[in-house]
Amino acid sequence: MNETPIIGFIGAGRMAAALARGFVDSGLVAPENLIASDPVQAGRKAFGQAVGCETTDSNADVLAKAKVIFLAFKPHQLDEATEMVRDQFDGSYLVISILAGVRLAKLNQACGGVARVVRVMPNTPVLVGEGACGYALGQAATADDGELVKRLLCAVGVAYEVKESLIDAVTGLSGSGPAYGYTIIEALSDGGVAAGLSRDTATRLAAQTMLGAAKMVLETGKHPGELKDMVCSPGGTTIEGVHELEEGGVRSALINAVRSATERAVELGQE
Repeated sequence: MNETPIIGFIGAGRMAAALARGFVDSGLVAPENLIASDPVQAGRKAFGQAVGCETTDSNADVLAKAKVIFLAFKPHQLDEATEMVRDQFDGSYLVISILAGVRLAKLNQACGGVARVVRVMPNTPVLVGEGACGYALGQAATADDGELVKRLLCAVGVAYEVKESLIDAVTGLSGSGPAYGYTIIEALSDGGVAAGLSRDTATRLAAQTMLGAAKMVLETGKHPGELKDMVCSPGGTTIEGVHELEEGGVRSALINAVRSATERAVELGQE
């Protein structure tokens, strides 16, 4: 599947707009091949201005024009959003859901039990084209569907296919992970301020340091532990700082954060 079909969004919030903008900016989709619906006029206006595409207040209009449909509203709105258009779905539709905690079986039911369904867990850095997404294919979804989903998601970051049973782990790691990163950056900035730097300088240095460290991991292919050892000179400043991190339980805290967030994602999916 080389040609990207017309794409529709049911829900026109910030995440939907970021995805659509990424598709357009990457050249995958022309604005005229996008359409979005939202009951809120302000949301439609913002989406249209950001993407340059058609918007509507009718979900039926979206299904009439597009065969690839993103569900991009609040999870509790699933039945409300699909009830009036359920009979429009058939096997020609690929439905891609970014609804947190909503499992494939429920999505399949909401789409009439006939559409090809894919579940995606994005994260907020999608808003700046640096997302980390996991996705799981429903039983009816094809290999071509998976390739299209990956191509679309890679326009706003990176994407990895996982079993649905691991989507909760993706949620706990990359879905919630930006908040962990922000906490670390804020704490490093606090340390810089305590050492005498201005808040602005400290925050920018902290954020750039985390960005640079992440790029070192991704671009060198080296294990994070090896890269850490490269910075830690014998008897130097860095090993003293790393020792304090270990004393403070930072490593265990981060592991536990991912595990706890994963467990909460499992609980939410059962509600």
